[in-house]
Amino acid sequence: MTRKILVLPGDGIGPEIVAQAEKLLTFFVEQKHIQLELESGLIGGSAIDAAGVPLPDETLSKARQSDAVLLGAVGGPKWDQIERSIRPERGLLAIRSELGLFANLRPAVLFPQLAAASSLKAEVVSNLDIMIVRELTGGIYFGEPRGIKQQDCERQGFNTLVYSESEIERIARVAFDVAAKRQGRVCSVDKANVLEATELWREVVTRVAKDYPDIELQHMYVDNAAMQLVREPKQFDVIVTTNMFGDILSDLASMLTGSIGMLPSASLAASGCGMYEPIHGSAPDIAGKGLANPLATILSVSMLLRYSLAESTLADNIDRAVSQVLSNGLRTKDIHSEETQLVSTDEMGDAVLSELVNLMK
Repeated sequence: MTRKILVLPGDGIGPEIVAQAEKLLTFFVEQKHIQLELESGLIGGSAIDAAGVPLPDETLSKARQSDAVLLGAVGGPKWDQIERSIRPERGLLAIRSELGLFANLRPAVLFPQLAAASSLKAEVVSNLDIMIVRELTGGIYFGEPRGIKQQDCERQGFNTLVYSESEIERIARVAFDVAAKRQGRVCSVDKANVLEATELWREVVTRVAKDYPDIELQHMYVDNAAMQLVREPKQFDVIVTTNMFGDILSDLASMLTGSIGMLPSASLAASGCGMYEPIHGSAPDIAGKGLANPLATILSVSMLLRYSLAESTLADNIDRAVSQVLSNGLRTKDIHSEETQLVSTDEMGDAVLSELVNLMK
């Protein structure tokens, strides 16, 4: 059966890093390991330039007909001054909402070869393996009303943080199901002492936990969670939290692993559809210079194969190929040190492909 993959390179370094990931998918197809049909589309700033909107109808239609979406990155200063409602980031939020991608899985795994690249001591982060489950289509990023208005003699910006019980319950169940396949521990992060929306969050997560008696549940305020991620990160197994808190904490966790350029993500819908992307941004300052780290995007392909296409063997081979390249001492600039070999974006992609070919002979 041929599966459809929509590729959305996006902006900045997006096209460069996605090109490296496509090399692996093309290899799988050419060697008949899997039947794939790859289509491309526009999103973000590139879509604004071509079609005047950050998410063209054609892109959304293709996404709805696909088994999975591979995304690079969106945004950049070029579009910072245009009308807020059509900025690149609105396209990203829109496709998440339109596809119902409510569950964002962000693994923070430290490859042992990169222990020295972490900002923390090796003994603190060695064998680190955390899964952050972020609610993705609710909360303050989507709440209404929102905007900037004139209030008395000055302007006032406002956003609304709102969560329904059903939204909280479905993301909590994802977290407990994930934990059941890991170490069996869930830490729910909120700010229930200040925010009523997350007071409800805590109540609902506690109720859902009764259906998972073998899973250990802990609650933690977000400020303490941020501190604990730096102080003792290995205490966590699965973290489940709101849209905004998950956005912040997953970026913090990325630095425990050596670089934000190493972390992939999966955004999943109840229907089984998924969108896969590195968690870093478009990095327009290094776009076109061959400096970007493609490993997060390559590892996002691994998650795509695992979660949307049920091709765990192919996913495992990608993970092993990345690990071997790191063992060989190859590094892009963000993870480079004196004792390692500096390589470009293309060279890193080629190296992973070469190791993958060797593994699958």
